[in-house]
Amino acid sequence: MNASVPRLVIAAPSSGSGKTTVATGLMAAFAARGLAVSPHKVGPDYIDPGYHALATGRVGRNLDAYLCGPELVAPLFLHGARGCDIAVVEGVMGLYDGAAGEGELASTAHVAKLLRAPVVLVVDASSQSRSVAALVHGFASWDPEVRVGGVILNKVASDRHEELLREALEQAGVPVLGVLRRVPQVDTPSRHLGLVPVAERQAAAVEAVAAMAAQVLDGCDLGALEALARAAGAVPGGSAPWTPASPTHHPTRSDEQRAPVVAIAGGPAFTFSYAEHTELLTAAGAEVVTFDPLRDEELPEGAAGLVIGGGFPEVYAAELSANEPLRMAVAALAESGAPVAAECAGLLYLCRELDGLPMCGVLDAGARMTERLTLGYRDAVAVGDSVLAAAGTRMRGHEFHRTVVEPGSGTEPAWGVRSPRPRVEGFVQRGVHASYLHTHWASEPGVARRFVERCRTS
Repeated sequence: MNASVPRLVIAAPSSGSGKTTVATGLMAAFAARGLAVSPHKVGPDYIDPGYHALATGRVGRNLDAYLCGPELVAPLFLHGARGCDIAVVEGVMGLYDGAAGEGELASTAHVAKLLRAPVVLVVDASSQSRSVAALVHGFASWDPEVRVGGVILNKVASDRHEELLREALEQAGVPVLGVLRRVPQVDTPSRHLGLVPVAERQAAAVEAVAAMAAQVLDGCDLGALEALARAAGAVPGGSAPWTPASPTHHPTRSDEQRAPVVAIAGGPAFTFSYAEHTELLTAAGAEVVTFDPLRDEELPEGAAGLVIGGGFPEVYAAELSANEPLRMAVAALAESGAPVAAECAGLLYLCRELDGLPMCGVLDAGARMTERLTLGYRDAVAVGDSVLAAAGTRMRGHEFHRTVVEPGSGTEPAWGVRSPRPRVEGFVQRGVHASYLHTHWASEPGVARRFVERCRTS
């Protein structure tokens, strides 16, 4: 593995500046040049990586220093970038915005420092001229360990506006690597939790990515951006790529012959899943099969375990409810004691009902949409033993939803959560582990091994 993989971090002073347009367009533009591009996203977001995958033809991967720990950022990056010519990392929020109350932790700047990657700052220049120099100077000088290697000016009104901006930035000493004109926004519709996932609008998403690429090709100096990426040098710390294979577990021939089938929910309703989860399950000896709860009336043949990640079941509640044969199959599998791991959307699907529509009825709880957004990182500890974790196992998670489940926990809760207030949440019953918390299993590989072993023995 080449630990000197060329790389760029695309950041901005704040959300809404145009990071996704530039990052995704840049990925597609580099790919169109024949480069193998490794796409990455800072933070827990599941949706942007779907657009990155369209742009590059490779799996979009997350780099989250809170969920996985700073020590795993470089190894996970190198794992994703294996065999690639260049890597593009899209930042999150503003450059220096991280986990609340945790300083720089999990910020774009933190990840850029962990990777020793040059930063390209995307600046919305629509309401300023000379002031852009003060803004860029502030971001470039705030942390000497963060190297701002260039600026891309977005929403520039005219040639004269561009001239004024360039004159001002000469004093800041940061080169202008691109200028994007003020044009109608690329069609990337949003709703209550951000952009609409690729799986829900495949053809339109392809067109949107092509439009982003055209903007970048028209307005950016790809040669200068590639040269900046190639000047990054080696990833610090002598990091080796992360691997899903445990150094203490090597599947035997009997393991392989008895590979349990683990069904993973997919399709438009369940789009939130980290690629490493499937890799970890496979490395632990499982045969992973994806199915679509909107269309498939049966679980994959021989399913010995079930993983239902996040997504938007509230958008598809009627269709999910109408697929009664699959709801009954899920209930029967859970009743048998087989391992079932459900996060957020999966939790809702296992409830008795969602917005008054029947769901799987595995949990004696009801779910409904609300106006209130629940958002943030969480420190969690397993309250008792489950198919995912032994009691006392500590993991970090992320909540992001506008729904509520009543009651919020079962007789045996899944997690004890310390922030923003101490509480218990989620459900553990028989082989079921269901919770609002999204977790990244790379931080605790034993989760996947434990789940697969339970699939073998249940």
